[in-house]
Amino acid sequence: MTAFCFWLIEHNIQKAEAKREKEEQKRRKDAADREAKLEKFQITLINSVNASIALGEATARAVERIPDAKCNGDMHAALDYATEIKHKQKEFLTEQGIAALFDWKEE
Repeated sequence: MTAFCFWLIEHNIQKAEAKREKEEQKRRKDAADREAKLEKFQITLINSVNASIALGEATARAVERIPDAKCNGDMHAALDYATEIKHKQKEFLTEQGIAALFDWKEE
């Protein structure tokens, strides 16, 4: 009788452990899915920013070529700023990419 009780307790413990392990695997899978979606969102966001900068630059350059358009200093400053930010973003992303390739940790 005692052996049966111990077997029953052990069986319940094993079932509970299996259930906990299954739930933990599901949590890990969900976390990995969220991380993949977040990464895809960030890539899309960066591509959208790049597209916006390219559109702004193209528009500013087109307006510059119109003979009757009076381009003030604000547009030229905005164009210079957009170009500067675009280059800083590319440099940052290149640094991050190289660091990720070699798994460097900045301290």
